[in-house]
Amino acid sequence: MEVEDAFVPETLGEKDNKLWGMLAHLSTFIGAVIPVGNVIAPLIMMSYYQDKSEYVHEHAKEALNFQISLLIYYFIAGISVFVFVGFLLIPLIFIVSIILTILAALDANKGKSYRYPLTIRFIK
Repeated sequence: MEVEDAFVPETLGEKDNKLWGMLAHLSTFIGAVIPVGNVIAPLIMMSYYQDKSEYVHEHAKEALNFQISLLIYYFIAGISVFVFVGFLLIPLIFIVSIILTILAALDANKGKSYRYPLTIRFIK
């Protein structure tokens, strides 16, 4: 009987759910150190917590969708540098992304769900 119990996914308590939900958003800051870490970190968390915590899985999925959307926005802003609009867009996207990520982490820590504005939902 113990062998069967080893395959049952762990469930997290309320405090752990809130903590890992918050860390799902904050993990995107790894991208400042590791290239594309801002996408890889929430992807790993989303995969790991898929069967263990729906709360953490949803927050990691939201963070991942936001980071993929940001990559697209940065690409568009990079192209628009040639018409001088990108010089304003790139810092604006950077500042807004930091603010929204912190707001999402705070909401996750309070036990609330968070939806990033202007996010393309690639992963449903």
